[in-house]
Amino acid sequence: MDDTRELEKATFAAGCFWGIEAAFRQIPGVVDTVVGYTGGSVPEPDYQKVCSGRTGHAEAVGILFDPREVSYEKLLDTFWSIHAPTQVNGQGPDIGSSYRSAIFYHSPEQKEQAEASKAWLAASEKYRGRTIATKIVPAPQFWKAEEYHQQYFEKMGRGYCASKKCWD
Repeated sequence: MDDTRELEKATFAAGCFWGIEAAFRQIPGVVDTVVGYTGGSVPEPDYQKVCSGRTGHAEAVGILFDPREVSYEKLLDTFWSIHAPTQVNGQGPDIGSSYRSAIFYHSPEQKEQAEASKAWLAASEKYRGRTIATKIVPAPQFWKAEEYHQQYFEKMGRGYCASKKCWD
């Protein structure tokens, strides 16, 4: 790997992190992914605490990408396409604030691009008249999830499944 590359971070929450991570890992230019917890108030959360709904964290995927190979806009397009952004605090059968839809931006440019893409989506024929529930907020501390959650679908020998396509 070319160590002189300038890589960027992106962080998205869109339901269960297993499928979301698998979707982003397929994109050329995505160098690495990690699943974890972010957006809450409890330090060092674990899966059981997050599932309790009392930590305020969302299951999320942290992405390290090469902007010369993949744009942040492409990551946003993928994000919008793999979940139901109008569903509040959940995705399909996964219900609760830990499964909420959120974009955690790492720079003013990411914030601007995320807000523009959300506005475009809200005005599109697909979502006209429906509220996009996705929150766009600064990226807080990210806590890596337990090792057994990392690249879960790959470990289980399962292929990619976009979360909303699994339960539509």
